[in-house]
Amino acid sequence: MKAILVSKFGGPEVLKYVDIDIPTITDEDVLIRVEATSVNFADIKARQGKKGKGKTPFIPGIDAAGVIEKVGANVSNLKVGDRVISFPKSGSYAEYAVASSELTFPIPDELDFETAAASPIVSFLSYKLLHHIARIEKGETVLIHAAAGGVGTTAIQMAKILGAGKVIGTVGSEQKVEVAIQAGADEVINYKEVDFARSVNELTNGEGANVILDSVAGSVSERSLHCLAPFGRIVQFGNSSGEVGHFQSKDLHNSCRSVLGFSFGTMRKLRPHLVKPTAEKVIPLLATGKLNIKIGEIFQLNEVENAHRLLESRQSVGKLLLNI
Repeated sequence: MKAILVSKFGGPEVLKYVDIDIPTITDEDVLIRVEATSVNFADIKARQGKKGKGKTPFIPGIDAAGVIEKVGANVSNLKVGDRVISFPKSGSYAEYAVASSELTFPIPDELDFETAAASPIVSFLSYKLLHHIARIEKGETVLIHAAAGGVGTTAIQMAKILGAGKVIGTVGSEQKVEVAIQAGADEVINYKEVDFARSVNELTNGEGANVILDSVAGSVSERSLHCLAPFGRIVQFGNSSGEVGHFQSKDLHNSCRSVLGFSFGTMRKLRPHLVKPTAEKVIPLLATGKLNIKIGEIFQLNEVENAHRLLESRQSVGKLLLNI
């Protein structure tokens, strides 16, 4: 099968388009013929040796959409021919991928493969962040950093679906402002032009945001405390800036505010049974079009180097896909 292999850590140039054997499955697994997969920051960190087991060679990719080709002897909830989205354990930048049946979910015919491939990480993650971790309440104000990206544009919509009263986004360029607005944000702040914390306080009449979704970390996390309402929750779920944010306990307990951490990858690894309830809520939203995944650009598998360079440039909007 054709696949992308990383045999040493480094830049996009280490992504090699190769021929390798189709992987084998265990009794609890399924083999998926991959139709499309998405490109995520986690893939970049894995390629650099900063995420995962830190061992080479490996196939990158953490989510996929496709058709089941084989099922293990102990798999009873899935069958050959099922259209699915999944979180493969063998990597998804390949024509075939192996996934645990526990992390593979059927999709209806109304959901096309490109939309399906763009959706697992961003839609499942957005739901978990807002519903389970932040425990959003109806009418609350939500601030979403990196609002023009794949997670950002999805989280804007999910916040509205879950009852947010106002959704504010931050972006790093004027080009991205319109992207966040089209996704449904009520207000969008270019943090390179103005102090986003001050702007959020002005937009909320000094009350601040009730929920803040932060995948940037560093100074962005620190500044977010300056616009977090009493009883507010910052959910820290990434560090795309590569920086470390620092908090002081005195900034939290008196105001009843919280800083919460979440990793969808950790949940898939340590508590995979928690993914299915999210899938049952999110897949119908995707199938009916209530949740619209913004697709930025689509690359062929052998163009993966260009896809990684675009994502790392921070010039991309929406999700980047690989057609297999």
